[in-house]
Amino acid sequence: MQAAWLLGALVVPQLLSFGHGARGAEREWEGVWGGAQEEEREREALMLKHLQEALGLPAGRGDENPPGTVEGKEDWEMEEDQGEEEEEATPTLSSSPSPSPTPEDTVTYILGRLAGLDAGLHQLHVRLHALDTRVVELTQGLRQLRNAAGDTRDALQALQEAQGRAEREHGRLEGCLKGLRLGHKCFLLSRDFEAQAAAQARCTARGGSLAQPADRQQMEALTRYLRAALAPYNWPVWLGVHDRRAEGLYLFENGQRVSFFAWHRAPRPEPGARPSATPHPLSPDQPNGGTLENCVAQASDDGSWWDHDCQRRLYYVCEFPF
Repeated sequence: MQAAWLLGALVVPQLLSFGHGARGAEREWEGVWGGAQEEEREREALMLKHLQEALGLPAGRGDENPPGTVEGKEDWEMEEDQGEEEEEATPTLSSSPSPSPTPEDTVTYILGRLAGLDAGLHQLHVRLHALDTRVVELTQGLRQLRNAAGDTRDALQALQEAQGRAEREHGRLEGCLKGLRLGHKCFLLSRDFEAQAAAQARCTARGGSLAQPADRQQMEALTRYLRAALAPYNWPVWLGVHDRRAEGLYLFENGQRVSFFAWHRAPRPEPGARPSATPHPLSPDQPNGGTLENCVAQASDDGSWWDHDCQRRLYYVCEFPF
């Protein structure tokens, strides 16, 4: 409101000066209009005089009856009455303009406009406050949704972990129920063709790892199990043995060094036969792949070990703890 009074203090003097100027212009207009009417009367009188002279009438009258006679006097009075009636009948231009606003009216108008602006600003503030309240409510709702999403994500992660544990437990039980149980281990053959790393990942997801026969007893038991499962065919089956870290350094998938080996050996010549200088083309001594074949598979017919390319897709056998 102080700003409104300040604006009124600045504007009112200008409007007052404008009102005084308007009244001065009004008086000047009235003077000009009155002078113009006077000049028109003089011009009409001069034209009447010239007309009387041209008609040969006495100066001052344009009638047939001179003003000195009784008829002339009556005619003069009748003409006067007619002129007054014509003047009354003919509307004249009002020389008074519309009344100009007073300073009080100007101040009242300005204060009314300022009051309207103040009311509009108040309504705008009310709407802005309502908008701020709505934004706060939306922000709180968004925060609650974010918290709920975080809780849902945590619950989903816990559910996935529980599902993983359940799958591992299910795989372990399935391996021991359907496969070969040997001491504290269970072996289960999978007839899916996978590369060595993918086979290890699938065994891990089921709660185990690729088979790691630690001694000859486990090796012979695994050989009998694979021969019975895949007979009469001979299939190579992935084991959890490799030398990817260093050539010739064979490790199990758990990182322990392999101390027991069952590498395939080429057939020896019969007694009395001359030994051949060239290796057997179909079954050379193993390992023979060098750095190109770094993963070990077991033959299902005799249980011998062969080195293969790790990307080759073979059957695999998983090992589960019991």
